[in-house]
This record gives sequence, C-alpha cells and structure tokens, in this order.
Amino acid sequence: MSHTPENGGVVKYDIKDIDLAEGGKKRIEWAEHDMPVLRQVRERFEKEKPLAGKKLSACLHVTAETANLMRTLKAGGADLVLCASNPLSTQDDVAAALVKEYGIAVFAIKGEDDKVYYDHIHAAIEHGPVITMDDGADLVSNIHFDYPEVARSVIGSMEETTTGVIRLRAMAKDGALKFPVIAVNDATTKNLFDNRYGTGQSTVDGIIRATDILLAGKNVVVAGYGWCGKGFASRCKGMGANVIITEVDPIRALEAAMDGFRVMPMAEAAKIGDLFCTLTGDLHVLRAEHFAVMKDGAIMANSGHFNVEIDIPALKELAIASRPGVRNFVDEYTLPSGSRVRLLADGRLINLAAAEGHPASVMDMSFATQALATEWVVKHAGGLAVQVHDVPEEIEDWVARLKLKSMNIEMDELTEEQKQYLASWEMGT
Repeated sequence: MSHTPENGGVVKYDIKDIDLAEGGKKRIEWAEHDMPVLRQVRERFEKEKPLAGKKLSACLHVTAETANLMRTLKAGGADLVLCASNPLSTQDDVAAALVKEYGIAVFAIKGEDDKVYYDHIHAAIEHGPVITMDDGADLVSNIHFDYPEVARSVIGSMEETTTGVIRLRAMAKDGALKFPVIAVNDATTKNLFDNRYGTGQSTVDGIIRATDILLAGKNVVVAGYGWCGKGFASRCKGMGANVIITEVDPIRALEAAMDGFRVMPMAEAAKIGDLFCTLTGDLHVLRAEHFAVMKDGAIMANSGHFNVEIDIPALKELAIASRPGVRNFVDEYTLPSGSRVRLLADGRLINLAAAEGHPASVMDMSFATQALATEWVVKHAGGLAVQVHDVPEEIEDWVARLKLKSMNIEMDELTEEQKQYLASWEMGT
C-alpha cells in the first residue's frame, strides 16, 4: 500500500490500519517529552542535514520511542524505511502515525507471522540502503545471505542489542562480515542504562500486565546476570521477591552472590521457582528436564531478543494438554506430573509483547547515541575497517553530559592541578 503525505511524495507501507494514526501520534508526542537529548540532536540535524540523500533501512522495535528516532533521522535528511525486529513488538498505532503523520515508510504489524516478518525485512533491504540499523542482526544477516549487491553498497550499520552484537562479532571472527558495524549496544549510555534500568523495569511491567502476579514472597528465577538480568533481579528484589540467579559465567555468578542473591544451577532452581525469566541471549536455557520438575502454576517469560531461550517445541512435546489464551499473552501447558505451567507471549520479548518496552527517558540516551553514531559513520564513510566498532568516547560523553543537564544534575570538574596529577607519573606519596 502507499500513502501520499500533504507535503508530497509517496510513502509505501504495510501496517495494520492507517486510521490508528491519531492515537499513535499522541503516544509519540508523549514519549518525546521524556527525550530531551534526542530532541536536541533532531534540532541540530534539521539545520545541518548530515544524512542528506542517504538511504537508510532500520529493523527495530516499532514503538513510540523508536518513532522519535525515526523523526530525528528523517530530519537529518535520511531516506527511511522501518520494519519490525520482532513479530510482537510493534505498536500498531505508532506504525500508522509514522506513515500518515510523518511520511515514513513502515513495514510492521503486531502479531505478524514469520513469513510476513521476513517479507517486511526484505522490503527494507530492497529499499537499497547504504546505512542499516538493527536490533538483533536479522536485517544484516539477511543482507549478507541474500543480497550481496546491497552489502557492497552499505557504508556502515548500527546494532542496538546484545544478541545482535554477539551474532555480528561471530561473523567478524569468521571473516563473514562485509561492512563496518557500530556496537551501539555496547555503549555505556546504552548498555548500562537501557539494559539495566530499561529492561529491568519494563520486564517487570510486562510480566505483571500479563499475569497480575504479586512478586512479593515469590521465588523468581533469573537466568543470566548480565546488565538486563541485573536490572530485572534488583527490581524483583525491591518488590519483595526471593530472587535466584542461574549463570554459566563464574565472574557474574560470583557478583550475583555478593549482591545478595542465591545462585544455583537451573536444574535445582526449576524445582522451586514460581516465576522464571530468561535474559541470556542464548538458546534452550529452559529445557524439557526443567519443565518436568516445575511446580504447579509456574510461570515462564523471556526478555532476551529471540524466542529460543525457552525450548517451546520441547514444552509442547512434553505437555499432555494445553490451553492457549487462558489470559492475554498466557498459554497453559499440563505436564505428565499434573503440574500446569504458564508460558507468556509465546516466549517472545515480554516487555514489548505485553507492555510498552523501555520508558522513553532511558531510550532518550540510547537513541541519541544511535543517531550520533549514524552521523559518525557517514562522516567516516570508506575509512572504517570491516569489523565491529565501539561507539566513540566523545559521543558517549556528550550524551551523558546532556542527560545530566536535562535532569538538573550538576557535577564537579577537575582542577588544573588534579588534571596535571592524573596525567603525570613523577608525583608520588
């Protein structure tokens, strides 16, 4: 389908319903109030047009916060196409508003099946981008597998999530990567704040919206103690849950123990957990042997990028009965033991499937970093090695300082004497 905005041109799209645009615009404007750093980037981009004439394809969660990033990139002159990075993460009213109100091509429908999901990714690739933006590396991997001519034209890509960075570093290690990638996810202004505070809060939000569970007094099993796991665990602890951590990394396991959490193998945790949440970026973290010993009423959710962390085929094979949709985003499976276990949102990202994703305030930093990294790639086009790059320190520093200013927080500055001391080796005790 296509839409002709008032300012001319034709915008192609495949969304649920363009008549949802009014509600989506309100949601986008509400999010913008909490995104002052990104707003400043957009104001500068409107004046300087650093992305003028550049075709850009983005595969991201289609949320109100993402919409404000898209507005910023368009203000900078980019010729945009946006598709969903997860079949359940699209906010349909936001997708409609992006098309109707802002003239941005969108291919995303909440609940789309796998075929439509990949059709939308192919539509974004067939836009012929020279810059890509990814949340999980599905766009980049499809370009590498099926569109070698597009890969030759890409000057750089931004990757927004842990899972995607893992995949891309593996590609780089194998010599399969064909263009430079900026690991936006690994930026401190993204990884620490977005993953820890954003995922921490929004995962709790999604689980509660889906189940109405009281966390106080429950045994909550958190699989993975990276930044996402740390954020979720701390919020569950703050709400009175008894939190158990499972880990495969000895440093993280030790850190979890010293943070006051119980640490044990999943084989043991599976017997006592009331709520399980996977946040690892790996597959089959919860498996048949774990399902088999779970207590009656156990709930399973995932807040990792892909729906492979819970072995859903094994769960369906093990179950002797199932009740889909016992509640919105809740399917119930009866096990041979007689226990009933509940799977949330078909194992997809619970914070986006059943809730609204991260709060705008934290996405403000992530998306400001994303936009500035895109500008940096354009400035250095042709001069970047084909590898996974870190976000430049000056971008991180600028975003953090501006965020502090927006929060009315001031900090100390080094004196000249202190700078000299820190830069010298001659001065001792």
